[in-house]
Amino acid sequence: MNKVSDIKSDANADLYPTRLATGEVWRDRVDPVIWGDKTPTDHLTRDDLDRYERDGYLVKHDLFADDEVSALLDAAQDLRNSAPERLGPNAIREPGSGDLRTLFQLETHHDLFDRLSRSERVAGIARRILNDEVYLHQSRLNYKPGFTGKEFYWHSDFETWHAEDGLPRMRALSASVLLTDNDALNGPLMLMPGSQMHYVGCQGETPENNHETSLKKQEIGTPSPEALDWMAKKFGIDYAAGKAGTVIFFDCNTIHGSNGNITPFPRSNAFFVFNALSNQPRDPFAADDPRPEYLGTRSEIAALRIEDAPLT
Repeated sequence: MNKVSDIKSDANADLYPTRLATGEVWRDRVDPVIWGDKTPTDHLTRDDLDRYERDGYLVKHDLFADDEVSALLDAAQDLRNSAPERLGPNAIREPGSGDLRTLFQLETHHDLFDRLSRSERVAGIARRILNDEVYLHQSRLNYKPGFTGKEFYWHSDFETWHAEDGLPRMRALSASVLLTDNDALNGPLMLMPGSQMHYVGCQGETPENNHETSLKKQEIGTPSPEALDWMAKKFGIDYAAGKAGTVIFFDCNTIHGSNGNITPFPRSNAFFVFNALSNQPRDPFAADDPRPEYLGTRSEIAALRIEDAPLT
């Protein structure tokens, strides 16, 4: 693995080259993790902001009341029970079993998830960390069923969003709202704390329509085993767990993945990607064409109308 630090600073430069034919390259991050100052808010303490900056993720408990969580879980179950034709091409199913794995553009499928995506307790926190108005770059319902839920390999989300969607800067984050209890056993989110400060430009050019296979098993755009071994030894590996209603916020460049779920206990979450309004996508940096709109918003981008209201 080669390390370089000669990133150009002009506004039009590709600050994070990837999908390289010449081999994997490691670069230092040039963007901040916390954009702006660290003044606390109603839902973020100074310690929260320090922790997010240091680790690249933050777990927030008790943001939602039990009746709100129950309503969200009922809405998710309703979507999972929907006929395939209702969900359309936005639904990704498990290889082999055909069980629903992911439903994209979640806020368009149910009013309650639309309201969740605009909640001050989720979108408001994202807006504070990114220090800008935000919009939804992507949203989805993730479902990892008991016994058969598949793993998802280690990766940086930003690598894909930069290469295939054209996001220029690391001014985006994800919020995972747990709809079921997540523990160490049922395939929780795993992260390498501190990895957000380094960027792995991956080897291998982007195939045509790469998203059609990468959503089920990502191979292009993942760090090499050697890089992952180095990072795991340097940063360690955490898992993010909590009761239903817990929210996990993590930086766009934090290396993360998840194991398969062979327990009887399913794992489900509502997932929202918030991008700064000033960080709108350009042409893809390492692909011939951008991914479809349901994977990365490109049209009619506008700041979310964030509300501080109960979900029931």
